[in-house]
Parts: sequence; C-alpha cells; structure tokens
Amino acid sequence: MKFAVVTLGCDKNTVDSERYVAELRAHGGEPVEALADAELIVVNTCGFIDAAKKESLDAIIEAADRKGDGVCQTVVAVGCMVERHKAEMQAALPEVDLFLGASETDRLAVELHARGLIGDPETLHPGVRLYTGDTPWVRYLKLSEGCDHGCAFCAIPLMRGKHRSFALDDIVREAQLLEMQGAREVNLVAQDLAHYGRDRRDGVRLPEVLRALVRETSIPWIRNMYLYSAGITPPLLEVIANEPRIVPYLDMPIQHASDTVLERMRRPERQKSIREKVARFREAVPGVAIRTTCIVGFPGETDEDFAQLLDFLTEIEFERVGAFTYSPQQGTRAAEMVDDVPDGVKRERLERVQELQRHITAERYESRVGARARVLVQESAAGEHPASGRLPWQADDIDGITWLDGDAPAGRFAEVEVMEVVYDYDFKARVIGVDEAPAPRAAAGRALPVMSSSVGSYGR
Repeated sequence: MKFAVVTLGCDKNTVDSERYVAELRAHGGEPVEALADAELIVVNTCGFIDAAKKESLDAIIEAADRKGDGVCQTVVAVGCMVERHKAEMQAALPEVDLFLGASETDRLAVELHARGLIGDPETLHPGVRLYTGDTPWVRYLKLSEGCDHGCAFCAIPLMRGKHRSFALDDIVREAQLLEMQGAREVNLVAQDLAHYGRDRRDGVRLPEVLRALVRETSIPWIRNMYLYSAGITPPLLEVIANEPRIVPYLDMPIQHASDTVLERMRRPERQKSIREKVARFREAVPGVAIRTTCIVGFPGETDEDFAQLLDFLTEIEFERVGAFTYSPQQGTRAAEMVDDVPDGVKRERLERVQELQRHITAERYESRVGARARVLVQESAAGEHPASGRLPWQADDIDGITWLDGDAPAGRFAEVEVMEVVYDYDFKARVIGVDEAPAPRAAAGRALPVMSSSVGSYGR
C-alpha cells in the first residue's frame, strides 16, 4: 500500500506525522511524496485559528477528490481540528473514511488494520519516527504534550489535553535516533518548554533535559522553541550560557505588552517581568536572538493598550516578531467576551506592528554584519542558484535564510563572514571554510536505539 501524509500547522504536528509514517511503514506501507501516487492519504489537521481550519478543510477536500481517479482508495483525517470538530466533520465530509482526534491517533494502525488496509507489523523498525522529506538534518523533538496555562484565547488544551511531560530516557533515545537519521540541528518544541517536568516526580526539568541531550548525543545545534518568559530561571540561563551546542536563540511568546490586556488574556507574565527576563537572558547569553509573537485586536484592546505594545516592541527590540489578529475560538474563555475591535482596526494595527518590526529587525540584523559565525547549509549551489543556509539566529522556516557567496554541501556546517542584509530578513555571507563530514553515530560505536513498534504512543 502506497501512502502519503499531509502535515498542516505547527512543528509539533510534524513530529506526529513522522510517527504516523513510521507506524505505517512498520505495517508494510510505502511512503510516497505525490498525492497522485497514494492509495491512502492521511491529513494531519490544525485547528488553532480560523485560517488554519480552512487550510485543513481544503486539504481534506482535495484528498477526498482524488478518490475518484482510481488511485486513492482511502482518506483519513487526524489531529487537532478533528479533536475539536469530529461530529461536524463526519456529517459534512462523508467521503472521508476515518476521523481520529489528537487524543486517539494511536489507533491509526488498529483502525486501518481492521479495515483490511494494512497488514500485521512486518518488522520492528528502528525507533518511533521516519523522515520522508529532503532535509533530514533539521528535525523537531517534542518534550511534552498538551498545556495547563489556560490562556483565554487558546484552544490548545481542548485539542491536546492537559500538559504531560515525556520521560527523559525516551527523549534522549529519540534524539539519538534523529541524530543517526542525519540530524545536525534539533529544535525542541512543546507548548511551553519551561513547563517540562512539573507534572513528574523525578526532579527533572528543562536544564536537566538540555544537559542530557548534550551529554548523550553529538548533535551540533540544539535550539529552544516556545518558552514562556516565566520559565527563564538561573539554572536554565546557566546551561544555555555554558553549552556552546545549545544555540543562543529563544522563541518566547509574549502575546501583548499591556498589563490590562495580558490580564484579560490570562497570561502568566506582565510587562515588568517580561522586560526583566529579556534583560537577564541577554546579559547571560551575549548575542542571543529572541523571537516573540503577539496578538492585536484582543477584546477590549484600546488605542492606549496598542500604543503600549508598540512602545514595548520599540524598547525591547526583539529580533523577529510574529503578529496575528485576534479571532474567537469556540470553547475558549475569550469567545465569551464581546469581540469589540472592528476587523478594519485589527488589520490596521497588524500592519503597524509589522512595519515597526521590519525596521527593528533591519537594525538588529545590521549589527550582525561583519560577524563570523557558523551556518548550517540547507541547499548547495545549483546553476545560477547560490547555496543557502541558516545562521544561529535564524530558526528553520520562520527567520529567513543566508545566501552564501561560495558553495558547500547541504547538511554540513560552514564558517562564514556576514556581508550584508538582503530582502529585509535574509543575509548574504562569504564562505571561509567548511566542516568535515560528520561520522555516523553507529560507526562511532553507539548501538542503534531500538524501540517497540507501538511507534511512540507516549508522545501522543
């Protein structure tokens, strides 16, 4: 059986999709890239905001339309949107053969086997995840599932459930697997990395996880994503400052800077504490790049509230800001509030934030010109297309790229000199030298970590 997995939404969904691929492979399935070649199409949905829901529905409908061309026989919808809207989707999309919410996707193989679409497991596969793309050197590692924060605007707890931290041994084994699959950079993801371990009784928190990953793997770049400022503690700062393989980068969502709005959002931080934590991080980790996200147009946001947000962004000078307009999500506390900011005002405020941040980012990036740094090469030069990669302060897929004045093999690290900022958010750099190819972990004497064919149900 040939199958394809369509992944929508966040990096955490990417991790889940890689587990589905491994599970289907263990049952004899053959992954294919083109939907036109797939007998089974699995759509991993996102239900975070309205735009994501529409994208998920469009992908499901496109997959279902392929059932009439004689190749695709089965369409499965899984993930967050299904968790929230399963009954409505079943009624509206009868052409979809199976719906599994985020809390029940460990039943994927069971349900497909019951329908005679896949056989019994053929072999134990090496680990819980398989990558099917073309850049295996950049991977994501999920430390926990769900969220306990209860932000008024967020439906994640309704889709992913309460926060559950994964066991440290499982996290380390999965990181080792990713390394042996070619990972040169691993991005740590969760709803809030700093919340890791609070539900466990072994005393292990994020600093211990970072130290274990440094100690038990040779992955050159380990990057922290999605960490609330409330979780920036002295032990965390110490380990990031002292471990050169932990990238000096932080994705820290603030969502707003007006204390009034933050309180209505039910956020755990306030402007003063955010300011202090950013200053503390920059002092402990010189050169750190900090990215954040914010929401404009939240119910009750006044002109004064918005002005405070602009002033705060101007003062703090984050490297990058992802800004969004508020939209009510069914089942959240904010959905019960009066959505009193007109759509036109929301769009105007979004444009003002984006324009302000464009100038701030330009200034922050200009300060990097002339610096020497390592770049992880993503694409080698091909014809007139130059080689490209990412510097430490550029996270995968969200922070722009670096165009190289010189060639280097994809998946390798190169020493470069940053020459100039181009296209607002990209760099141009001169290649000084290229690292030697890494030795495979297995060849270095480490045995392959074999996991059960249950394919990482701990992570679901």
